[in-house]
Amino acid sequence: MHVRVRTACAALMVLGLTAGPLAGSALAAPSTAAVVRETTDPDTAKALRAALKGLPDKDATAALVRVGGTDGSWRGSAGVHDLASKRKAVEHARFRAGSTTKVVTAAVVLQLAAEGRIDLDGHVQTYLPGLLSKAFEPITVRQLLTYTSGLKPGASLGDVNGEGYERRFETLTPEEVVAASVAAGPAFRPGDRQQYANIDYTVLGLLIEKVTGDSYEHQAAVRVLRPAGMRHTSFPGGPDPRIHGPHNRGYQKLADGRLVDATEWNMSDRWAAGDMISTTADLERLLFALFRGRLVPQPLLEKEMFTLPKVPGATMSAGLQRYELDDGTVLWLKTGARPGYGTLLAGTRDLSRTLVYSVNATDAKAEEMNPVAERIVRAAFVR
Repeated sequence: MHVRVRTACAALMVLGLTAGPLAGSALAAPSTAAVVRETTDPDTAKALRAALKGLPDKDATAALVRVGGTDGSWRGSAGVHDLASKRKAVEHARFRAGSTTKVVTAAVVLQLAAEGRIDLDGHVQTYLPGLLSKAFEPITVRQLLTYTSGLKPGASLGDVNGEGYERRFETLTPEEVVAASVAAGPAFRPGDRQQYANIDYTVLGLLIEKVTGDSYEHQAAVRVLRPAGMRHTSFPGGPDPRIHGPHNRGYQKLADGRLVDATEWNMSDRWAAGDMISTTADLERLLFALFRGRLVPQPLLEKEMFTLPKVPGATMSAGLQRYELDDGTVLWLKTGARPGYGTLLAGTRDLSRTLVYSVNATDAKAEEMNPVAERIVRAAFVR
């Protein structure tokens, strides 16, 4: 199975938050696979244990896994907290959840739609006048949700594969990100095709703030995080590059071969598209609360999150992605990747089997799926 899947802060350097290259760091360490709980069938449990065997290795330094649903549950972790000490990985660690943030953003927008405060067929140009230039045809909110807006990617501080490492303490505001996209002009006519990008959800973040008169982060907390019981999930305070609370360090291999500590990194340019910090337990709570209709009213949930747009080749709905296994089983999922951290939440619509993982991948933004992550997915879903 293959799932593809916001001024420089000089003061932060004084705080010692620089992360230098780890030249000569040894990956080899005793493989630790701590199984917290297992009620799944023996074959699945065996496959999951095998999937975590050998960490840390060249592909990942740690992994946290939660399998759930009516078919049974399994909890496990493996690898190390950091390469220097080689201490055992923190089982309930916080991590950068990347684009799984989009699930939260989509849920907030759909709640506002259910309240009549946002019309999904309404235009961005109406809600956010002046944001887009005259070069753009009218773009609907629904087209932003489903990546069919035709907006080009916005500004960033480096390539998605971790090459923004040297600029990791700088800041890009959402407005700067969007301005760069607008300056580049449209990529295609709205609704013509689907093209995954962060820019759509950055604009949705601005829309949420405009409609509510509140910050995106607070709206996400009161509308999604708190109702779902996500007590250990948060957004960084402005450009804060740290992960507060227990966490395992993340490492990223750069194009020149260096393996660098990517734990401290200002992700503000990802904002409503990918700036969330969470835990596997909290993401599991999000998945169950969402799928059960506790966050978005069921009719709207089915129409927008569990239905693909009528665009050729579409695989993504509002906040989720549809993936069909070889045996016909359909998964609804969302991946996330930030340097040093790769994340997935996935489940069948009936919640018979769910999976949430955080893999401290050294190639978190690679084109191909990380081998450790792929082993975990196969173990959880392939019978």
